[in-house]
Amino acid sequence: MPSPEMDRSELDRRVRRHGADIDALYEISARIEGKVDSLGLRVGAVEIGLGELSRSVDERFDGVDQRFDGVDRRFDGMDQRLDGMDQRLDGMDQRFDGMDQRFDGVDRRLDGFDQRFDRVDRRLDGIDEQLAAILTILRER
Repeated sequence: MPSPEMDRSELDRRVRRHGADIDALYEISARIEGKVDSLGLRVGAVEIGLGELSRSVDERFDGVDQRFDGVDRRFDGMDQRLDGMDQRLDGMDQRFDGMDQRFDGVDRRLDGFDQRFDRVDRRLDGIDEQLAAILTILRER
């Protein structure tokens, strides 16, 4: 409360000053409210932009996922083909093992024939020597 010493003009001056302060506060408040509204519009635009960006990124990731799925299917197909080739090679390996055993048998038989031919050759050499000795004896007579 104003003191009794304060005169009317001082009181009027203070009321005008407080009124001017209040008007200035309303003006500041109105500017702040305008800036808040502007900021709200900007934030809304950023939210819309982020939503669009998020959808775009999601679409791109979906595309990349689809490509990876395609690559994965291709690898699965190649893996199946390689498994088939591996089985075929295993079969061929077994056939070669069988052929190798057969060749070993043929080789053993040929070795047996070779030994028999060597024995026959030695016997023929012995017969040849005997015939030569007989011919020598016959010529001397």
